[in-house]
Amino acid sequence: MCALPGPRRPQADGEVPLLPTKDYEAPSVLLPANLLREGRRQLGLVDEPVPAVCLLDPDGDIARYLSASGVGAKHPGWACYHTDMWVVDLDGTPMGVVGTAVGASFAVLIAEQLAVSGAELIISITSAGNLRPSAESSSYVLVAKALRDEGTSLHYQPASTWAAIDANLLERLRPLVATYPEAVVIGASWTTDAPYRETQVAIDTAARLGAICVEMEAAALYSFATTSRCAIVCFAHLTNTMAVAGDDFEKGEANGAVAALDLVGAVIARLRTGPDSATSAD
Repeated sequence: MCALPGPRRPQADGEVPLLPTKDYEAPSVLLPANLLREGRRQLGLVDEPVPAVCLLDPDGDIARYLSASGVGAKHPGWACYHTDMWVVDLDGTPMGVVGTAVGASFAVLIAEQLAVSGAELIISITSAGNLRPSAESSSYVLVAKALRDEGTSLHYQPASTWAAIDANLLERLRPLVATYPEAVVIGASWTTDAPYRETQVAIDTAARLGAICVEMEAAALYSFATTSRCAIVCFAHLTNTMAVAGDDFEKGEANGAVAALDLVGAVIARLRTGPDSATSAD
């Protein structure tokens, strides 16, 4: 039997129970490129870069759709131990899709590996809880900033309330938001590590600070993006009201995969226009 833990020193007010020795300029000893190198060796995979544009699909619906429909093909060199990558052509642009990268730490683990494997633009589309009961539940939120109510971002940036999208990316996407046929709004989200601790007090606090939805990845992904050369755009698909009523989590055709791919295609088209395009992928 495991021994019961002994008494712990009470936490001081406001003290974060994480290792305080954060050196934000120091390189990591464990590098994603080295891990992928060993993955290719052990799994017998070719050394082939991923597409310049990649999609994180925390719910896994898009990856399952690409696999089941035959629309996508498995990437032969994606050496991640935890996931597969499906490649799909979006109007002439190859895009890699990694499914079930749910939660801040897992999403950033995958984003780190994508960035060293050739990805220049990473888009994330995740289901989110709607914090505005009167709002349309089927709309998308382009996350401009996210409350850092998780731990992963603290390993990339010093503590602060928000993590934000790159300002240039946001400005270049504003015209798309204004004209896209589906309901898309620009707003703030609340990123949490613990979806089953979304208490009413926590919900009210996040809403008071300006968050319109709750999800699990954006704050950490934006913190990583700030410290890397990889452009990251996070969308939240408002699919539920925390399951307190019936008919929650409905996402549409193919569990939302078709609509999500349409949205991603529009994002890519928008960001590829002009001399300061986010990616040079062909």
